[in-house]
Amino acid sequence: MKDSMITTAPELAGYKIETSLGTVTGTTVRSTSRMSEWTAMRQSLAGGDNSVYTQVCLNAYRESVLKMYTEAVKLGANAIVSVRYKVSGINSLAEVLSYGTAVIVKPKSKNKF
Repeated sequence: MKDSMITTAPELAGYKIETSLGTVTGTTVRSTSRMSEWTAMRQSLAGGDNSVYTQVCLNAYRESVLKMYTEAVKLGANAIVSVRYKVSGINSLAEVLSYGTAVIVKPKSKNKF
């Protein structure tokens, strides 16, 4: 499955959904190390973007999508539609839940006139 076959839209342009295989999910909780936490606190005092927490969130997002993707492939899907994300945080923890519908799609036939 290509990255282009994962979408927040309910369908993929140029493709017809043949079979819906159900909901797939991926979740992860990430935290920072003690050293990173200290750096993050210093960045917070200065204001602006906090690169430590930004990286934690990006890693959590990527891992949750990979877990969702892996679940879809195990079901035999070649696409995931209607993907959504839920993000929450507690202290220095970041949780990301990715979910969508695993589907089998086929290219739409082109009419020749």
